[in-house]
Amino acid sequence: MKSIRRLYFYAVAFVSLELVLWGLIGLLRSIVSSQIIADRAGILAQGMALVLVGVPVFLIHWLWAQRAAGRDEEERSAGLRAIFLYAALFATVVPVVHNLLPLANRLLLAAAKLPVERALFGPLQSWTDNLIAILINLLMAAYFWSILREEWRAKADVDNLADVRRLYRYVWVLYGVLMLIFGSQQVLRYILQVPSSMLGGPGRDLFINGAVLILIGTPVWYLAWRSAQAALHESREQDSLLRLGVLYVLALGGVFSVLTAGAGLLATLLRRLLGEPSSAAELLTRLGLYASVIVPLGTVWAYYGQWLRHEIESDEAPQGKSGKLRLYAYILSLIGLAATVFGLASLLWVIIELALGIEPVGGDVFRRQLAGALSALVVALPLWMQSWRPMQAEALRTDESGDHARRSVLRKAYLYLVLFGSVIGGMVSAVSLVYQLIQAALTGDTSGSFLPDVLSKLQLLALFVLMLTYHLGTLRRDGAMAAGALGVKQAGFSVIAIEAGGAADGIKAAFAKHASAVKLRTTRLAALKAKDATAGAVLLPGSLAMHPPARLAAWLRRFKGSTLVVADDAERVHWTRDAVQAAQVARALAEGQPVRPRPVRGLSAWTVVMYVFAGLFGLQLLFVLVALAVSAITSF
Repeated sequence: MKSIRRLYFYAVAFVSLELVLWGLIGLLRSIVSSQIIADRAGILAQGMALVLVGVPVFLIHWLWAQRAAGRDEEERSAGLRAIFLYAALFATVVPVVHNLLPLANRLLLAAAKLPVERALFGPLQSWTDNLIAILINLLMAAYFWSILREEWRAKADVDNLADVRRLYRYVWVLYGVLMLIFGSQQVLRYILQVPSSMLGGPGRDLFINGAVLILIGTPVWYLAWRSAQAALHESREQDSLLRLGVLYVLALGGVFSVLTAGAGLLATLLRRLLGEPSSAAELLTRLGLYASVIVPLGTVWAYYGQWLRHEIESDEAPQGKSGKLRLYAYILSLIGLAATVFGLASLLWVIIELALGIEPVGGDVFRRQLAGALSALVVALPLWMQSWRPMQAEALRTDESGDHARRSVLRKAYLYLVLFGSVIGGMVSAVSLVYQLIQAALTGDTSGSFLPDVLSKLQLLALFVLMLTYHLGTLRRDGAMAAGALGVKQAGFSVIAIEAGGAADGIKAAFAKHASAVKLRTTRLAALKAKDATAGAVLLPGSLAMHPPARLAAWLRRFKGSTLVVADDAERVHWTRDAVQAAQVARALAEGQPVRPRPVRGLSAWTVVMYVFAGLFGLQLLFVLVALAVSAITSF
């Protein structure tokens, strides 16, 4: 109930805050600006309505939240409160940046004696519009910043604050990176224009718009990244999965976009080598478009790829380090495999067209298709082989590392994902092929595109079957090797189960289902022998573990293996995982409620929600980077 009430108050406070902010900004703009002539009364009325309605609603809900946080430590340390404070800070600082962009954009255009209508940001705004928005948002940002400083000074439970602050920092990092990438791409696109006589002429607005993004984006990125780096001395920051995820997104987004743009650049060169009629200036202009994408994204790949490698190498746990390396390798392998299949399918289709005389050698379509297929293969096949072969070699090892590699969730996920794609792709191709053949048999019409369509679907089906066969064989080999290695380990491990209350049948059934190869021996306490102390583990009921008889206590002192405790219905004994669950149980007992301790998670539910949104933002960034690279292939 508290969580629902808290969500209501903070959600209404956030919405009403935005209403007040932008109502006040609109009101001041309408008063100060001399450009607004039409419907001035309507604009004034709208601004005043937003302020008059929004202010009391905001004050009622925000002051309640402040009073609740002052009275109750649970309210003060709630994850939703931390989310609200950092979301309010973000929602007030972002408009500052977005109003600095049009200010700088128009100033630079005016300095270059270009019309301000060419500005990429706010071409129809005035400097008073931007300054009013900056001032109001800065005042509100300063207020929430002071609240956050007080929260940190309180030194209470800051786990939620730390989690949300980490998310806040990395959202700004991604935001700054995006601005730098697009700004650099625009500037390079202008510089690499051919002929060089165009420099200083038409298109200078392209350079200025890109320079504005770099000018504003550089301090945004630098401050956010420096803040994230400076926090690494804290243990919770060093082990952050969010940081690792951001590094993966930036490194993988960079590599995929660079390879995509590189394939486009190579295809352009191949088309020229195959005789495409184009001038040197046109060729250099196209190459410049790809280079304007490759350079900034290649820089992102190199820089954050280096930090990703550093992050992986700093993991002291060998299995953790191997798992992070596998994730990176399998993602690259999946990208390389998909692009390789696409390249092979395209190349086979070119061969079919040549064999059937559909496209003449040297034709424009022939050059475009052949260049695209070859460039995709030249880029994708090495990527797949360099990523897949080390993973395959590791899985084929017969030592402990090979066993972990074969049982890796990442490897199984990769193989089953490829199998899924192969089956679905093959099924679609087979259905389409069978439909084509049945239709031809029923109608007797095999003219026109019948043969090319059949051969095209047949070659796709063959590729999917080949991919399915290879990866299915790999999965079966992994299973056979893993089963043999695990069977040996389990057969060499023994467990002694102390019976109590007739639970022997349940224990035997559980082991038969989940650990059938493990040697299990059930015995009563009176029949416990000294030689049983050589077992790998002993299984005790909770009540017996809480109050062991003298015979059992003496035996346990000699026992060197692991102790497994199974909770039972011992009176007045409640098993909890940690202090948080213990506090929950104590509160339930005090209130006379049934004891149902909730499972403890590393993060609060609201923090997990924010992490999900951060992941979606990261994916959106990845798609934007990919779209930027793909747009270069289509010449923007």
